[in-house]
Amino acid sequence: MDLSNVIPPPLLTEDLPGTGGHIKTAPEDFEVEEIPAYEPCGSGDFLFLWLEKRAMGAEYFLRQVAQRLGLKSGDVGSAGLKDRHAVTRQWVSVPASAEAQLAHLEGDGIRLLRASRHGNKLRAGHLHGNRFRVVIRDVGSAGGNAAAILARLHEQGLPNFYGSQRFGHAGETLRLGLALLHDQPPPVSADGRRPNLRNPFLRKLALSAVQSALFNQYLAQRMNDGLLHRVLPGDVMAKWPFGGLFVAEDVTVEQGRCDRREIVSAGPLFGRKTYPAQHEAAARESAILSATGLSPASFARHGKLLLGTRRHNVLYVDDLSCTLQLESLQLTFTLPAGSYATVLLGEVMKVAQAEAEPGESI
Repeated sequence: MDLSNVIPPPLLTEDLPGTGGHIKTAPEDFEVEEIPAYEPCGSGDFLFLWLEKRAMGAEYFLRQVAQRLGLKSGDVGSAGLKDRHAVTRQWVSVPASAEAQLAHLEGDGIRLLRASRHGNKLRAGHLHGNRFRVVIRDVGSAGGNAAAILARLHEQGLPNFYGSQRFGHAGETLRLGLALLHDQPPPVSADGRRPNLRNPFLRKLALSAVQSALFNQYLAQRMNDGLLHRVLPGDVMAKWPFGGLFVAEDVTVEQGRCDRREIVSAGPLFGRKTYPAQHEAAARESAILSATGLSPASFARHGKLLLGTRRHNVLYVDDLSCTLQLESLQLTFTLPAGSYATVLLGEVMKVAQAEAEPGESI
């Protein structure tokens, strides 16, 4: 199996015609609002800033916050990266000592909406999810196709694939990660340069791209085998929408809970501490690794960069709704942290997924 070629994942609604159309014709057509894991408590050594950015890349945005407040880049904390071609709202944390400089923060694509104190720095992953409002333009009469697609997604959920932007431009990030795992020299990028492997952020990004590609392959195979909603002996299950992991022993009992949307199966992000599956489920996961020439030992060599975890195989997007106006379709929905709006839009539009900056999670 060749993971280096990024292949679009299968669609749950493949048999239903899409809407076509275009997104992100203006930043206001793609709005993202972070759902924080917690609210600032009102006191402490850190200042939490509720910021809106417009048409600004995630890393550039954080550098601008630091520069305008007279801080080092490492002083600025955020829970997640947000799309460049959009209007987004999210929490950012800075040392409380920067409060006197807040007057310098606004302007040129950044608005300060709220500020409050808290006791700790905001770190990656400190969020529950994101709310989206997306306008698809130029759908014409095909906009009416959305109703059947949304009905199926309401009924069966959304396969939780990683978006293609996770793998870098033309798959460059993924190929670097594969080289690292296979102990091979890093590939030359499109501009003729070799990446700087001393950069721990780049190594982590590349290695986790491989985890994501393996997950996509695992989930695609499960879908193709008609197992998206089937509980297998030894499957790792997760409480829905939040909760701990456990192994399915009594398949009949757990299938009933799965059908009632109390639990969902959770696929592997391979690493040293991935919660282990058993029986038939473990054999399927092992086969995915073997087909790519990798093994658990391949991941163990990279220590904390590849600890491993589990990811829901399917999401239930209960608030997914659409409004058709003239030749435009407006979608609103909420996704958990780490899930991709482009995957949902691919189901609806049936065209190439929306562009996002490599490495950004939208």
